[in-house]
Amino acid sequence: MTEARDKGLRATTVQASPTEPQGLSRRRFLKGVGVAGVGAIALENPLAKAAENVPAAAAGDQKVVSGTLEILLDVNGQTHKVTVEPRTTLLNALRNQLEPAVTGPKLVCDMGTCGACTVMLDGRPVYGCLTLAVDAVGRKITTTEGLGTPDKMNAVQAAFCEKDAMMCGFCTPGFVTSVSALLTRNANPTVDEVKEACKGNFCRCGTYPHIFEAALAAAKASK
Repeated sequence: MTEARDKGLRATTVQASPTEPQGLSRRRFLKGVGVAGVGAIALENPLAKAAENVPAAAAGDQKVVSGTLEILLDVNGQTHKVTVEPRTTLLNALRNQLEPAVTGPKLVCDMGTCGACTVMLDGRPVYGCLTLAVDAVGRKITTTEGLGTPDKMNAVQAAFCEKDAMMCGFCTPGFVTSVSALLTRNANPTVDEVKEACKGNFCRCGTYPHIFEAALAAAKASK
């Protein structure tokens, strides 16, 4: 990680052109910050990294596809046939192509930074806005709707209600999905492990203490 950070910092150093004054110009500074910022997102965000690791075709098998194509998506245990463009994101397909629509994952930043669009692919949390729908074919997609219902909530959803771990609610489905994924692989997490699992999700209302408390309560209730 230290080596990767050093590479990111070195990326901010831009050689001055012969016609440009020596020293740090505003343009070179902003350019360097942009490069380093993108690198920091990729290094620090586990959900962004997971989305990048979605299996893709081998380089020799790739071909240009245009127009639309029909694909089958396994969403919350049900198979859906949808027509998408190759560039359609999984989030777009879930919210706009499925019938009925799956609206738990939210479109907020659309840049892979906030976590409101978090879904699970084969049990792993990923950003729906960074994952192509075509790359989810043949994989099990789980959204917050597939974790429980208002009448039969899973342990995480129930704990979020009990601990009042929500305010505006836009980030809540993403947090619930990330915490649920954590508990499937670690039934007894520490608070630091909960924070690590949730560091790809942002809450603008600042309910983090309640969210972490709800995660630990859900772990205890699941035993």
